[in-house]
Amino acid sequence: MQITEARELLVRQLGQLRRLRARVAELELAAREPLAMVGAALRFPCGISDLESYWEFLLGERNGSTAIPPDRPGLRAVHQPGRAGPGRSYVGRAAFLDDVAAFDAGFFGISSREAATCDPQQRLLLETTWEAMERAGIAVERRHRLPVGVFIGMMSSDYAERPVSGTPEPGPLTLVGGGHALAAGRISYTFGFGGPALSVDTACSSSLTALHLAAQSLRRNECRYALVGGANLIFSGGTMVALCQSGALASDGRCKSFLDSADGYGRGEGVGVVVLMRLSDAEREGRPIMAVLRGSAVNHDGASSGLTVPNGRAQQEVIRAALADSGLTADRVGYVEAHGTGTRVGDPIEIRSIDTVLGSGAPQRRTPLQVGTVKARLGHLEGAAGIAGVIKAALMVREGQVPQSISVADGPLNALVDWEGLDVEVPRGTRPWLPGPAARVAAVSSFGMSGTNAHALLEEYRPPASQSGHTRWPELLTVSAKSLPALRDSIAAIHGFLADLDTESVAAACHTLRAGRVAHAYRHAVVADSIADLRTALIAATDIAPPSGHLGVVSIALSDNDNRLRSMIEALAPRFPLLFAGTTPDREPAQRLIAACAALGLTVDPTGRPTDPAVVARASWAEHTVELTNQDPVREFLALVAELFRSGIDISLAALAAPGTAILPTVPTYPFQRKPYWLDESPRPTAPADRVVPPDARTRSFDSITESIFAELAAALHADAPVDRSASFLDVGGDSFTAMQLTITLESRYRVEFAADEIDLAAPLSVMVEALAATVTNGSPASGGSQPSTP
Repeated sequence: MQITEARELLVRQLGQLRRLRARVAELELAAREPLAMVGAALRFPCGISDLESYWEFLLGERNGSTAIPPDRPGLRAVHQPGRAGPGRSYVGRAAFLDDVAAFDAGFFGISSREAATCDPQQRLLLETTWEAMERAGIAVERRHRLPVGVFIGMMSSDYAERPVSGTPEPGPLTLVGGGHALAAGRISYTFGFGGPALSVDTACSSSLTALHLAAQSLRRNECRYALVGGANLIFSGGTMVALCQSGALASDGRCKSFLDSADGYGRGEGVGVVVLMRLSDAEREGRPIMAVLRGSAVNHDGASSGLTVPNGRAQQEVIRAALADSGLTADRVGYVEAHGTGTRVGDPIEIRSIDTVLGSGAPQRRTPLQVGTVKARLGHLEGAAGIAGVIKAALMVREGQVPQSISVADGPLNALVDWEGLDVEVPRGTRPWLPGPAARVAAVSSFGMSGTNAHALLEEYRPPASQSGHTRWPELLTVSAKSLPALRDSIAAIHGFLADLDTESVAAACHTLRAGRVAHAYRHAVVADSIADLRTALIAATDIAPPSGHLGVVSIALSDNDNRLRSMIEALAPRFPLLFAGTTPDREPAQRLIAACAALGLTVDPTGRPTDPAVVARASWAEHTVELTNQDPVREFLALVAELFRSGIDISLAALAAPGTAILPTVPTYPFQRKPYWLDESPRPTAPADRVVPPDARTRSFDSITESIFAELAAALHADAPVDRSASFLDVGGDSFTAMQLTITLESRYRVEFAADEIDLAAPLSVMVEALAATVTNGSPASGGSQPSTP
């Protein structure tokens, strides 16, 4: 081999080595890529229903513990003050949620019957999922099958196990209405998500373990968005009795975390959901980033002194594993949201483990490590405890404050801990968390009674310097809802929200409403030149109605005058550069406008021409015609878009944003129209007697049978109003289980057999019911008798 050839070979090999090293570095980065928390929603005690009220609560001194509410008779029945006795609970308080019966079943396409049997944990998860996605600016439409993974932590599902009054024996709806597995599955089914759906039960560490699994799924590209949540509601008297028999609960129902008076934990209720995605994707999409998940880890206690006894060594190991996953050093952690349930022995084990790794174990640390827990204020949310801590930690690194968990008035700290010999500190009052050269980092721990431990590290998000979108008038604001009352509530909320908004934030608010919200049937849109005009135009809406009938195709005709078209583009392109991003100025103006219309989801008729020479473009659909004359191109264009939106045309509005315009997470979310859906708890009655059916039921007129079937349908759905006969079975909240129960009832009533596909779930109810009536009228009697049954 010649020297020249050897040199060339060496150069090629070195180049290949560099490429391989770069690929290895790329894979290592992907394996621990930072993840952005872009949305969150919650329901916690003390009326906490959003991030703002949660943060206000954390900065205050309220405690969530209350007496057992009247709607929990099972808990009240087993309560007996004093020491635990057989079948008795000594705990009469916990941190309960308000009004867990209320739900907007219609919004989620769930019938009244199914809503009543559905575990309120599932119902609250549906609401908070929707809100979290709206705060992230992700419009959820079922038909889009978004690549969202769902990871839900739960450790109990008591609702379906209660003895209830006036209801049938358990059936398919009670089967899917309760249980852990259905929690994640129902979310994915309802919203059409296509990613993994996992319900996780590791007891108290369930939701933080779910967070770890979600992070792994995102980094493996199994999903683009990951929805992580936890839920916990307390209904079972038996569970309360068992916990009291084991001595796990504090007699006053409160967690005395890190205090010398610790005597067990206080139970709490709550539901929380966060939306995660890869940081690079979140920045590219302009999502609102609350915090960055840098790393997480999960392990097990292994062989310890008891199945439910904490293992300090395992806790240290899981913290070190999370640090390794994050790439951070221990001294970077400024605060730990501890498990801290308030048990006499468990708290000291955890504090010493934290100090060993993150406190005294971090020699570069300059100030004592701060340790707290929200359990001291909200109680132990069990399966939802981890997600409550994660949201708290995210708010802390964003806001730069460390809220107090316990006050000086709560008494001395746990005497079993040598606090003077540790480099940790429990703040007894709210204090600032001042920014430093590096971003703030908070850790969250969650340890399950199962022995499964989880730990996560969240970092403050410091956005790169960039030019943000600013408001340029006029602006287009859109709002929609599934019902007129909901639309009015939404208009009122946005009207009030705009009053406190500065001018520079209006563009972000309008962009959020246009691109980060689903366009529902009832719609309103306004174009205005100021915040005051936007607010005035919003509340001026009076005759809003859903679109009726088929709207047809929007036909857009352009003038053949290139100069006038070019003049329109020159006015629109600087204001809406994303509309024209796919074309260059040297292209024909008509082609550029055709491409801009395509970005909105509209098609231009290449053969159509406005008849009036003063008109540059004309849009026609259904009974609508809008003409653009170039008198005020931007206003005319926005007025056209507003009219298209109001009339019910599906149009893509994301391209109207100025570059750099981000989602504004504080824009009011959907105003659910809640009403009670509840099965009252009492001893289960004997099965009701069958109904009496006239022997000539099948010989009645076709119209009479049709109306009878509609009545059976309404009963099956538990509808509280006449069903819309133009809607489909699915639209009114029907499903395969309800369809099966309806056919069983009709077969029993009329002694006919229906084919498995007899009910067309997508057909209008009028068509479906007439087909059933035809089968009843013309079909053969079912085997086993020629006469209808006589219940």
